[in-house]
Amino acid sequence: MTATTRLLALPDGRDLEVLEDGDPDGRVLVVHGGQPSAAVRSPLLDDAARDAGLRMLTTSRPGYGASSPRPGTYRVRDDVDDVAALLDDVGATEFVTLGWSGGGPRALACAALLPERCRAATSLAGVAPHDAAGLDWSAGMAPENVAEFGAAEQGREAYEAYLVAELLPVLRTGTDELAAALGGLVPPVDRQAMADGLAPWVAETFHRAGAQGVRGVRDDGLAIVSPWGFDPGRITVPTAVWQGTEDAMVPLARGRWLAAHVPGTTAHLLDGEGHLSIVTRFAEMLAELKDLAGW
Repeated sequence: MTATTRLLALPDGRDLEVLEDGDPDGRVLVVHGGQPSAAVRSPLLDDAARDAGLRMLTTSRPGYGASSPRPGTYRVRDDVDDVAALLDDVGATEFVTLGWSGGGPRALACAALLPERCRAATSLAGVAPHDAAGLDWSAGMAPENVAEFGAAEQGREAYEAYLVAELLPVLRTGTDELAAALGGLVPPVDRQAMADGLAPWVAETFHRAGAQGVRGVRDDGLAIVSPWGFDPGRITVPTAVWQGTEDAMVPLARGRWLAAHVPGTTAHLLDGEGHLSIVTRFAEMLAELKDLAGW
């Protein structure tokens, strides 16, 4: 199918930007991008979804791309309401879901809060709760991420000021300069993945994420360091965790924590993979999701 992007009018009056690709006749896969991110077509992801026979739906979360910001306090669990509205709009009674990085908590939220519709979920290099018991949340993160989330912990104004000064220029960086702009966030394995073809997609995703300035990433980051509004330990849906040992954005300890605390998790803690390079295993993840869902 040809990728289509549209605005979905939500029940509360907001607009949600939706990208659809993959197999138009397939069962529904909802993909949650990272932080920052927006609904931007990726040939790698689209081809894998089509080959797997899955109809892939991706959204720009509130404040990203053309999606309306969410007024008031924004929690991770609130995105589940938007997913439910999207499923109703396309007539899907069930789905599988995958969340990458800051999208990982959204996939887990779908598993926790829509168990009657969500057949299986994958956290791909996904974030663990900020208040996770027994986890040093910042340990192993590159200095850039330590500084960013340290600003988020100081509150809305401090975080927004940090993002305007430090992150907004990165969101506007061109493809050829992006790896250098990301600095310590991209170890050698991720720099190679960018050079091998991921850089244009990552750059376009960043550009689209910053269409409304830093509003989307600000609200997204504040939601990540706040209580999520659900308990990952009460998930009953089949779940998988994929994490790489070389990940400098979301360290391996996060994956280990999720694998230990989400009941029945299938864990893939992979030597040598980074935050970006692991995305190239997307086809493997979709095959597993279908198997977990019994499809």
